[in-house]
Amino acid sequence: MATGSFTRVLRAHQWIYEHTDGLLGHRLLLGNPTLLLRTTGRLSGQIRTNALTYARDGDAYLVVASNGGSPRPPSWLANLKSDPGSEIQVGRHRYRALARPTLPDDPDYARRWTIVDTVNKGRYTQYQKQTERPIAIVELRPTSTV
Repeated sequence: MATGSFTRVLRAHQWIYEHTDGLLGHRLLLGNPTLLLRTTGRLSGQIRTNALTYARDGDAYLVVASNGGSPRPPSWLANLKSDPGSEIQVGRHRYRALARPTLPDDPDYARRWTIVDTVNKGRYTQYQKQTERPIAIVELRPTSTV
């Protein structure tokens, strides 16, 4: 699937997820579990929503700032670095969460990379080969329900 086509599919998936309040959309077309991450824009102050594949590590949700292997990380990562408070929606359940980005020098990184890459069927390893920047894994730890 061409990049533009895949982007349109992802946007449609997110639209369905948001507009059904999570009744539909928890699983991406490829079967990947997906959550909605809501961050506060560091420049605009507006709420930004992104549908992201996730994996679990205990009670933490793990998302990957791959941006499809782009040289630039996704904007949502900068938003979380500016304000680690966020909201995640998993299916119909919403949680306030705190974010903690981890990079290869973190002792949990290699173990978590295996977890997230397995869930995403090896795509993150392919994305890492496309870029020189280390791809961050972001731990989203729920603090309360919304």
